[in-house]
Amino acid sequence: MSTLKEKYLTEVRPSLIEQFGYKNILEAPRLEKVVINMGIGEGKDNPKLLEAAAKELSLITGQKPVITRAKKSVASFKLREGMSIGCKVTLRGEKMYDFVNKLINVALPRVRDFRGVSPKSFDGRGNYSFGLKEQIIFPEINYDDVEKIQGMDIIIVTTAKTDEEARELLRKLGMPFRAA
Repeated sequence: MSTLKEKYLTEVRPSLIEQFGYKNILEAPRLEKVVINMGIGEGKDNPKLLEAAAKELSLITGQKPVITRAKKSVASFKLREGMSIGCKVTLRGEKMYDFVNKLINVALPRVRDFRGVSPKSFDGRGNYSFGLKEQIIFPEINYDDVEKIQGMDIIIVTTAKTDEEARELLRKLGMPFRAA
């Protein structure tokens, strides 16, 4: 069992139950899934960039990414419906906890001039999303093998009903929020 999951079960969940006064143990918010998305704008012109991004995403997450395709044609972007424009991975269970643990303890501290993630990036339903500017902060990525520095969006989906509950859950799991 991953250390973050153990921490959730032994420390975080009991403190959330006490703090918010839940009657049932299953009412306590928990992580449901993590979605990592890499949009590759030049992927339509250069398929090698899309392959490289998918390979890097699979190294980071330990799971094969799904290629995302354009839903609509946009003439100003020279984009046609069905063109490959990115890749994404949805993590659940053990891999999700391993990724969040690696994100909090290894990757985020390696970001240049890092002062914490924004405490305002919640969607109103207890889900948190933020972006990273470069994939090289993850230890699996060898800087010399990177063709192009690529950013990614990370969405953490929780079972929390409110943003306050979700913020507290992530804070207790170790998410480094910056002072508001």
